[in-house]
Amino acid sequence: MQPNYSAAEENYIKSIYHLQQLNESVSTNALADHLKAKPASITDMLKKLQSKGLLNYNPYKGFKLSREGNKAALIIIRRHRLWEYFLVDQLQFNWEEVHEVAEELEHVRSKKLVDKLDAFLGFPKLDPHGDPIPDGNGKINVVQQLPLSDLPLNQPAVITSVQNQSSELLSFLSSRNIVIGTKLEVKRKLPFDNSVEIKFKNRQSLNISEQIANAIHVNPL
Repeated sequence: MQPNYSAAEENYIKSIYHLQQLNESVSTNALADHLKAKPASITDMLKKLQSKGLLNYNPYKGFKLSREGNKAALIIIRRHRLWEYFLVDQLQFNWEEVHEVAEELEHVRSKKLVDKLDAFLGFPKLDPHGDPIPDGNGKINVVQQLPLSDLPLNQPAVITSVQNQSSELLSFLSSRNIVIGTKLEVKRKLPFDNSVEIKFKNRQSLNISEQIANAIHVNPL
């Protein structure tokens, strides 16, 4: 039987996991900014998570999830990404609409339900944004990819994920028929503002900003 954490605890665990992907140790200020919470509230929750063996916490050097904390984070992420896949694949939500709904559904803790959902969906490997879905054992496959901004000129590639999943960016990409699996090439990189001109097959070329080019990740073909 898996441990039962509160929704607030699960939100902290998942946020720390994501921040750890950027830096090995996470600071209180970084977590407070990510969760839009006051540092005093952050400190109280960190102590609570540490007391449950989920966190290795040093007030002066930052903190990171313990082995048990990482395991708990992957269970939460598995639920979240499976629900996102379900919403898009079965209920025809747009990919910019699913994050907030999945934020609520991820706290439904029935392992039997989640495993049956996984089987019903055909054991998908990636969510609608291209992020890997952990399997039932918490194993997660890392997808080899690079930011579109780093792709060499005239190198064919396919979009594998979108790292910035704000609804505004996803809506922008949808309006231009840019989705996971879209094939493209970078034709020019403009030194003035680091914007990028991308070319699609049988479609008009498009200029995108450096910020968008950094958010789109691709796999060279």
